[in-house]
Amino acid sequence: MDTLSNLALGFGVALQPSSLAFCLLGVTLGTFIGVLPGIGALATISMCLPLTFYVEPTQALIMLAGIFYGAQYGSSTASILLNLPGSAPAAITCLDGYPMARQGRAGIALMITTIASFIGGSFSIVLMIFFAPVLADFAVSFSSADYFSIMLLALCAASTLSTGSVLQGLAMVAVGLLLGMVGTDINSGVARYTFGSVEMSEGISLVALAMGLFGVSEILTNLAGGAIPRVDAKAVTLRSMIPSRADMRRFWPAAARGSGVGALVGMLPGTGPTIASFMSYSLEKRVSKTPEIFGHGAIEGISSPEAANNSSVQAAFIPTLTLGIPGDGIMAVMLGGLLIHGITPGPQLLTNQPDLFWGVVASFWIGNILLLVLNIPLIGVWVRLLTVPYNILYPAMLFFICIGVYSVNNSTFDVLLTLIFGVCGFVLARFGYPAAPLLLGFVLGPLLEEHFRRALLLSRGDLTVFVERPISLAFLIATVAILVFSLGPVHRLMRKVRLPRLRRSGINE
Repeated sequence: MDTLSNLALGFGVALQPSSLAFCLLGVTLGTFIGVLPGIGALATISMCLPLTFYVEPTQALIMLAGIFYGAQYGSSTASILLNLPGSAPAAITCLDGYPMARQGRAGIALMITTIASFIGGSFSIVLMIFFAPVLADFAVSFSSADYFSIMLLALCAASTLSTGSVLQGLAMVAVGLLLGMVGTDINSGVARYTFGSVEMSEGISLVALAMGLFGVSEILTNLAGGAIPRVDAKAVTLRSMIPSRADMRRFWPAAARGSGVGALVGMLPGTGPTIASFMSYSLEKRVSKTPEIFGHGAIEGISSPEAANNSSVQAAFIPTLTLGIPGDGIMAVMLGGLLIHGITPGPQLLTNQPDLFWGVVASFWIGNILLLVLNIPLIGVWVRLLTVPYNILYPAMLFFICIGVYSVNNSTFDVLLTLIFGVCGFVLARFGYPAAPLLLGFVLGPLLEEHFRRALLLSRGDLTVFVERPISLAFLIATVAILVFSLGPVHRLMRKVRLPRLRRSGINE
């Protein structure tokens, strides 16, 4: 009965006209951005973050969440038609989606990805309804030492499982932690790393950092990447999107397996939809009786990754809202937006603000249904978006980025910071340094420091407090295991490079 009453409360919030409007705005904007190659949900959410300061927190989170899973729906369009993924998780869809398009089955591929996305998202929503309250009740017993350990695990997992090398990921987390320390210390009131700047006394703006690293840098990267091929907008019709019975028989088992993989991966810190998509594709290829068809237009090759993609997106809200631990950069931006509103996600969120939590969960159902309406009957509109000239699109995006950053604090200094971070993000991307761990370190850094100092204060400086509690010890062991497993190949590679030099010099190791 509690579950039914909670859902009734959630739908009462989600079905309000304002909530429906923001949900529709979020999924429409997310689909629009997902269709366009190279922009991505993270850049869009960063750009839209200033808009959320002028609405209620529930409506703000509904809109940001709609952008997130809406972008996953739309990102497969460019992957199938142009062999250009609209986002990183959609890269795996190119392997079988583009061959299907070249075989004249682009419409069927688009229909399959849309249905798979709906199934994957719905599976994780059901999981969230029943699993999130249990996790929140368990997390109430967490101490500061436990929170410190799980945040440390999230940071290490994000750095080791992200794109690029392990050392690069760890370095970016460290930079994020340093940036998070800028400003006035909450406990002592001492200004740290401000270099005498009054504007820096309140810390670096999350909006400026996110928009610079993921908005401006994405635009610069795409502009430096050259021209994007065009697609024939008349090639896809509603009639061409109807799959055969044989296609659907191959679709259902793959979508079910992908939904399970995506939900499991999405709940883990530091993973995200990219890893879920690749894992589900690998699993599908292993269990298939005809693995040789993968890469040549296999239905399973697009249905399983797309289901896992959207399933992991919905499942990622479970640790973010119930524990306050974001799993990736996008969740970190959403967490930052809630913190700016004065809302701290965690176990008490379901008790103190049940209308926000269950309203967002109910909006997931509504948003996924809206996405079916947007993606199937209006597929021709989204295909035609690929013909938008990018020399018109990108200057408009830069203009709105500057307006959005300035409107937060009416500060030209924040606009300057955004441009600086944009150039830095562009340079980092060129050298293969992932920006998402930096953002995760920036958001979790102050919370990590707060729980670390609080745990030591309660234990009177005794560091054994972090290993005395079973929960904290388990998370610390998991962190060490991840680091050892990830840094092992790096150490072996360094030995291979160093040993010949030592032998030539006559030194025995």
